[in-house]
Amino acid sequence: MTTRFGAAVLRSYDTPFTVEEVALREGPADGEVLVRIAGCGMCRTDLAVRSSAGRTPLPAVLGHEGAGVVVETGGPDTGLSTGDHVVLSFDSCGHCHNCMGGKPAYCDSFASLNLFGGRKAGAARFTDAAGGELAPRWFGQSSFAEYAMVRARNAVRVDPSLPVELLGPLGCGFLTGAGAVLNSFGVGPGDSIAVFGAGAVGLAAVMAATAAGAVTVAVDRHPERLATAERLRAIPLHASTAGLPDRIRRLTGGGTQYALDTTGSPELINDALQALRPTGNLGLVARIHTPLPLRPGSLDRGRKLSHICEGDAVPGLLIPRLTALWQTGLFPFDQLIRTYPLADINKAERDCEAGRVVKPVLIP
Repeated sequence: MTTRFGAAVLRSYDTPFTVEEVALREGPADGEVLVRIAGCGMCRTDLAVRSSAGRTPLPAVLGHEGAGVVVETGGPDTGLSTGDHVVLSFDSCGHCHNCMGGKPAYCDSFASLNLFGGRKAGAARFTDAAGGELAPRWFGQSSFAEYAMVRARNAVRVDPSLPVELLGPLGCGFLTGAGAVLNSFGVGPGDSIAVFGAGAVGLAAVMAATAAGAVTVAVDRHPERLATAERLRAIPLHASTAGLPDRIRRLTGGGTQYALDTTGSPELINDALQALRPTGNLGLVARIHTPLPLRPGSLDRGRKLSHICEGDAVPGLLIPRLTALWQTGLFPFDQLIRTYPLADINKAERDCEAGRVVKPVLIP
């Protein structure tokens, strides 16, 4: 069986996406499901492929915030049925020490499965119209497309009454920000947190902190992003505010217990550390591309610094929690989304890079 469908293909690191016909030349293997994509978020991790120094193989279909409807299952043990609505998340092996310990974001094979080639089994069945091989599944999905073949462990069943075309970003960007707050930090009522960077991940953290009853400060350089954070009930502060750590400490009664940096800026990371109260915890979600010098005293008095991957999430647990919060009005992630037809993927990329949109979602 061959399934032919449209997809956005990136053929080189410095050229636009091309929307073209691709083919899956076999049906789902054991443990896989074929999903008709209803919408796929565009994440900066997708766009970072352009600067990956060739580590991500091309040509490839990117996209790793897909959501849609199961149209075919492989084998009896997927736990999913035709017609199920699902959100797709990152890939993991399922059997290493961290996967078995409920920490799939720290899978021993995370980089190879998600960033640098994907699963090798059956890779040759995914081709362009001429039969040329496309790179194996990006983040287990390759969901800038009308269909995606995924491992069932990557797919989380959701309530079919939800707007499935908008749910994809819950599989990565929004999962990361909200998970950092709810899982990594365990923020609760009366806690305080400063979020540095009010993009998709940062604003998801703001929403989760507000839902948890925390006092939240949002720091960014863009007034429109700060205005959005304020609408989501955070205290907005421009990143260039004089004496930024002191200002945050005054607003939070001596400093925040938690801080989350989504910028990767060494200057702001140091500001975040100095805004913490003693024993405070700073989490980083962005990759640091340069050495990170720390100001003297930044880690004194029990302050901690750690990296957080995918919000320390088990997607099958956190995604339903986030949709439930959305249904009660406490996690209004849809306010951050702008939809684009898949054919307009290059416009969506330009708007994302220029900061004109928080979270683009592509509709096949």
